[in-house]
Amino acid sequence: MSNTAASTSEALHLSAQRPLSRWRQYYALTKPRVVQLIVFCAVIGMLLAVPGWPTEAQWLTAGAACVGIWLVAAAAAAFNCLVEQHIDARMKRTAWRPTARGELTRQQALLFSAVLCGAGMLILAVWVNLITMWLTLATFVGYAIVYTVMLKPMTPQNIVIGGASGAMPPVLGWAAMRGAVEPEAMLLCLIIFLWTPPHFWALALYRVEDYARAGLPMLPVTHGNAFTRLHVMLYTLILLAGSLLPFIYGMSGWIYLVAAVGLGLTFFAYTFALWRRYSDVLARKTFRFSIIYLMLMFAALLVDHYWTI
Repeated sequence: MSNTAASTSEALHLSAQRPLSRWRQYYALTKPRVVQLIVFCAVIGMLLAVPGWPTEAQWLTAGAACVGIWLVAAAAAAFNCLVEQHIDARMKRTAWRPTARGELTRQQALLFSAVLCGAGMLILAVWVNLITMWLTLATFVGYAIVYTVMLKPMTPQNIVIGGASGAMPPVLGWAAMRGAVEPEAMLLCLIIFLWTPPHFWALALYRVEDYARAGLPMLPVTHGNAFTRLHVMLYTLILLAGSLLPFIYGMSGWIYLVAAVGLGLTFFAYTFALWRRYSDVLARKTFRFSIIYLMLMFAALLVDHYWTI
């Protein structure tokens, strides 16, 4: 469902050396920090879709949409853990997951994913609208099946192609409030789509041994460190250009423009330094800033939206 913030589970690694309680095992399958970022982006889409301050009815719709999207995103994460059970077991970053450690069976993980997905789809269909339900289901399939099963083990461009599903949360949020997919929603989607490759490749640079051990054709594994660093830097330039489109289209004002330029140049400075002289420490800092970048960009859109009402 989402490719964004993949290594936020690192903080859980040390604490997971001992067996988790059954409840925490299931909760860990949902990749909670990743799903939180997904819901955050969806909420931004919801709020930007409403011209003014949301009415009580709109808040209720937004609340139901958040729950439904969270459940389906969590289901996709659990399904990802199921499919990548053996891959996760070979990677230090993911070896702690309950499926990788054999603490939860494949049947348990599959049933858990199915229940979450079914509940989320029901909530979206009954309390939000059908277009949001179908878009969310398509996103589930895009992440859990197309990306995880097909693209990830086949091509080093997995992140680029599969990034489309991870870029969908603001579109889901927009559709929840407007009942349609409009150009503004697609601009938000484009920003995340362009952000995904430098975000993930920065992670892959300092986790290259993990990916090689797991047999995954990530770009640093197939094309080397220098090639990947160059593409990380080039993608941040493309991202900087793409991030200006909401202002050019008239969706946002000067507050967002200043934030987009400032954050974009800062992101580029990180990747330029990474291109010039590599270190694992700098790659890790670049990855972490990429998460901050996305959150601040969307927050700036929201501030700009309400400032100009």
